[in-house]
Amino acid sequence: MDIRTPAPLGQVRITLEPDEALHVLHPKSIVAFQGSPAQREDRIMDLANAYRKRKWIRSRLGGPAELILGLPPGCNLTVIDIAADSDLMFNFRHVLFYTDGLRMQSRIQKIKTAWITREWVRMRFSGPGRVGVFTAGDLASVELDPDVPLFAESGALVAYPERADVRLSVYGNTLASQHMNVQWQLKGRGPALIQVGSTDPGLGEQLQGDGFFKRLLRELLPFGSVYIK
Repeated sequence: MDIRTPAPLGQVRITLEPDEALHVLHPKSIVAFQGSPAQREDRIMDLANAYRKRKWIRSRLGGPAELILGLPPGCNLTVIDIAADSDLMFNFRHVLFYTDGLRMQSRIQKIKTAWITREWVRMRFSGPGRVGVFTAGDLASVELDPDVPLFAESGALVAYPERADVRLSVYGNTLASQHMNVQWQLKGRGPALIQVGSTDPGLGEQLQGDGFFKRLLRELLPFGSVYIK
């Protein structure tokens, strides 16, 4: 299987050999397919009881064939090798495709965690195989430590080991904790995968030439970002 992301960004080209197959979890991302029509088979997914009322379609594409997948603007694709003993759990929204032969399992999250993060289900794959993940910006891998916690923006965490100790948290002093989004605190062993595309609109404002005084007032005054333009 050959997977390429040629310039310009925003597209993925995949070549499947006769004995290969790919499962695409976002079928509408398939913008072109060259092969026999019978080589595509769509099925309804059933991930977990929490999602029983929703219908998700996945497409199984068999080789020999070539296909092009389109990505949202500003998104990148990373292909991850999944070992037989992997226990990585992925956010469903980020998984674009996985290779035939991987076994997909759903993991229900704790209610107190899902209530805040709105992530009731995470996906775990049993390898060997490959998973294609699309993210805002690049994908960073950080190795977890059993003693030293990793804090990651809740919306930026793409995958983490199932055996990791995961809690919702903030960190820093009082001022810091009041000016940050909810964080995931992780301890354990194995990699945590984090998308690094910035969600901070303030970074863009820096490039637009706002003065230091305006930015300071927005930060310090109540409702400063509303009244000070």
